[in-house]
Amino acid sequence: MAFGLRFPGAEILSLPGRIRIPLRLRVFFRGAFLLLALATLALALGVLQDEKQRGWRAYQDGLAKTQAQIVARLRHPAGQLALLNPGSRGGSAGAALRPLVLPFASIDFDDRVKAQQAVEMAGCQVQYGDGAKLCLAVGNSAMAGAFLYAVGSFGSDGPLIARRLGSADLAQAHRLKISVTLRGQSTQWLAPLEAGAEGGPATRGRLAGFAEDPQGLLGTRPVRDFRGWWWQDARCLGEGEQPAVANTAGCRRLSFFSVRLPVELFREELMAQRERLAWPPPDLDRVQVRVQALAGGSDQPLFDSDQPDATPPFSLADLAPLLLPGETLRIRKAGAPAGAEIATLTGSVDKSQPTSPLLDRLIRQLPVEGYDRPIQIDDSIATPLGRYELQLSGDLRGVNRALSLVAARVAGYVGAMLAAIVLTWAAIELAMMRRITLLTKRAAAVSQGLREGDLVLDVSGLRGSDELGLLAGTLAELMQRVNDAVRREHIRAQQEKDQWHAVGHEIMSPLQSLMVLHPKADDASHRYIQRMQQAVRVLYGQASPSEAFEATTLGLDALDLDAFLAEVAANAPHAGVEHVVYTPLGQPVPVQADAYALEDAVTHILSNAQRYRPPGTPISLTLALEGDAAELRIHNDGPPIATEQLERIFEYGVSSQHEGSGDRPDQRGQGLFVVRTYLAKMGGTVRAQNDIGAPGEAGGVSFVLRLARAKLH
Repeated sequence: MAFGLRFPGAEILSLPGRIRIPLRLRVFFRGAFLLLALATLALALGVLQDEKQRGWRAYQDGLAKTQAQIVARLRHPAGQLALLNPGSRGGSAGAALRPLVLPFASIDFDDRVKAQQAVEMAGCQVQYGDGAKLCLAVGNSAMAGAFLYAVGSFGSDGPLIARRLGSADLAQAHRLKISVTLRGQSTQWLAPLEAGAEGGPATRGRLAGFAEDPQGLLGTRPVRDFRGWWWQDARCLGEGEQPAVANTAGCRRLSFFSVRLPVELFREELMAQRERLAWPPPDLDRVQVRVQALAGGSDQPLFDSDQPDATPPFSLADLAPLLLPGETLRIRKAGAPAGAEIATLTGSVDKSQPTSPLLDRLIRQLPVEGYDRPIQIDDSIATPLGRYELQLSGDLRGVNRALSLVAARVAGYVGAMLAAIVLTWAAIELAMMRRITLLTKRAAAVSQGLREGDLVLDVSGLRGSDELGLLAGTLAELMQRVNDAVRREHIRAQQEKDQWHAVGHEIMSPLQSLMVLHPKADDASHRYIQRMQQAVRVLYGQASPSEAFEATTLGLDALDLDAFLAEVAANAPHAGVEHVVYTPLGQPVPVQADAYALEDAVTHILSNAQRYRPPGTPISLTLALEGDAAELRIHNDGPPIATEQLERIFEYGVSSQHEGSGDRPDQRGQGLFVVRTYLAKMGGTVRAQNDIGAPGEAGGVSFVLRLARAKLH
């Protein structure tokens, strides 16, 4: 059998079993650590975003500086030379030289200083390992004559030896041997040095060009349009290529030559197509030229343009190192169709430091205004042969790659901070939150044990010197005291149960004897004896009256409420209640009820009205039909009930505290509780109300019982 136990402090232990840890504590700790972790990540992302903004601006400035540097170099004559000769490297190791197009119309080859300034300014000279230099070029205008210029310098030992005028032996003088191959035709010249009529040593002389056929035979007369000069410095070349004064005949001196070569194919085209001549010739890059300088009396060359240590002059390809990875420089001639670039240069990709794809994707997602727009700078350069358009396109992948490298280094610090946060959170969870969770669960188990009569708080593993350990120990001692109180309560409840058994046994025996004395069913005493037996059976074996009434099972059947009330009113005097008035309806009123329980409920209300009505006033019973229900109103002229007590008087033990019951110590306040309990089990309701009387008079109190109607069998 179930019974209730109540003792001071029991409500404190009634913890919900589902609560593992205080919500505020969980929210505070976990929210604080989560906020700290998010703040760390937000700080790292903010730094990366700021670095991305700075990198983007710096890249824009750097790209503009690169553009300015490229334009400045291309506007220089050396740069214009590269624009006019986009597909040429000027010369390659061990290969025949190709002539270049100069950024000016011609070279003043007769003047050493002007010729040297022209080739140095144009930057057309091929550099050799021994300090020799050679420039092969044509002017940018055909109107200056279709000539090929060869201007160079090299070091030579001893003085120059000139050819005596009229001498047929050219091998005894210093000379230049030049060959030009164009469109399958080869032209060769042998140009000895002529310093004067006497010949011999010289420091300056004219070069007379004699045409040489494939069999090596020379012409008898020099070529009229072949013109050139050869100069030699009077000082020797010292260390560091700095001139030093020397009187010795065997010192090494700088020789400088400047030659204008007539190219017959160019001249023929010029004369035939003067108005429609395309200059420079489209096949200029296929012209092969070889220049050799030979000493007097020897066939060993002092200089050979085909020697393998040649370094070509500046070209457009030399601009590529100025470009960062991903940047592209496109150069095309103004008016040319799209895609017809003369050069497209791209910065080399640095793959020495690979980056993480995850970091690259993260950096690309960081918002920076204008970052996604393409970066492009346009400019133009004017040359004698037309205007050239430059387009420099930037590539932000280099910025992303640099940021990825920075992010990879920052990720280590961020990871360390996050690891410290996680470790701290884990320590708090394991050292504090887990113990609090265990203590809360075990406290909830104590609440469950309280309902089952078993109070055990296991604090193993929770004791310690900290506050939580002290709390666990204190709770364990408190539970020990609670267990002692529960045991005492169990003993008292068992004693009360035994007492009820004894009282029930002692009461049932006299009632059985009285039933023998009043055996007839129409005897009023017989009915009241049955009611007493029913009450004893209800209370017999229960731990408390309230639980006994609530556990009672009623046998419901169809009952004629009109006849039943007439009988109750007639038998009321036997129950000690006088002046109970009921006016029958004169028709059956069947309801679903238990006769004994309903009579007990009505009698309790009549007894309650008996205590509070003025002496001699009647108690009226009124029956009314309300749709599918029958409503019984029991009215007396007693004092009104306080409004706040209209509902509470039906609670167990409340009516005993009501005013007027102090002179009846045997009243326990269970009569109206029984009324509500029995009516509920019969599917009915009961309520109390204060009636409104005539002006100046009290209205009294009514108890309204409502039962569902049924059919009589």
